[in-house]
Amino acid sequence: MNVATVLLGCTIGVLLGNRLPVRTRDLVTDALGLVTLLIAGTSAMAVLDDELADQVGDAAPMLIVLGSLLIGGITGSALRLEERVEGVGGWLQTKLESDADSVERHRFIEGFVVSSLVFCTGPLTILGSLNDGLGNGAEQLFLKAALDGFAAIAFAASFGWGVAASAVTIVVIQGGLTLLGLALGDVLPDAHLAAITATGGLLLVGVALRLLRIREIPVADLLPALLVAPILTALVGAFH
Repeated sequence: MNVATVLLGCTIGVLLGNRLPVRTRDLVTDALGLVTLLIAGTSAMAVLDDELADQVGDAAPMLIVLGSLLIGGITGSALRLEERVEGVGGWLQTKLESDADSVERHRFIEGFVVSSLVFCTGPLTILGSLNDGLGNGAEQLFLKAALDGFAAIAFAASFGWGVAASAVTIVVIQGGLTLLGLALGDVLPDAHLAAITATGGLLLVGVALRLLRIREIPVADLLPALLVAPILTALVGAFH
């Protein structure tokens, strides 16, 4: 369903975007960046979650998020994740639009990278997919599908068909997280989920800064932080 709403939203956005001036398309991207910043802020507030504080102490949650971003960023940079994600976008663009010039190529890659990060780093991606795998229902994923569909319209109006390529990322990331939830069972504590959500919120801040053209933060390099956060939570909790 999520893939279907993204593809539908992308089609509407491309058709609409072709009839909009560049100024209006930039304004749409700015508006989406502001909304992404709002979602990021609400997600990052999970650092104040009571369950997390009970497990690691009142002072540790901020340090856990900081450590997750530092360790995850160093790991992602060493693995060149941002370059690899952009490389996938460039490869897909070459296959789908082989005659496009360098400007269109950059626009396609940027649409693929930005939309993939927005669609796959939010708390609904993690919590919804894990809950689906744990057998708790897919209501959160249905909500996410609806939100992503509207977001895809705005993205595609500015970035074009690169947004549609993010459907591949959705299948891989959400499908993988659902299988992970299926394998783990109900073993991931609320404190660990809070740490993941707070860390993911800061990643979305990076995405918002890119959308607002403030700073090109290599957010993909920071993605390993989502894996580091629950590990640090468990380590700190063991000594608390």
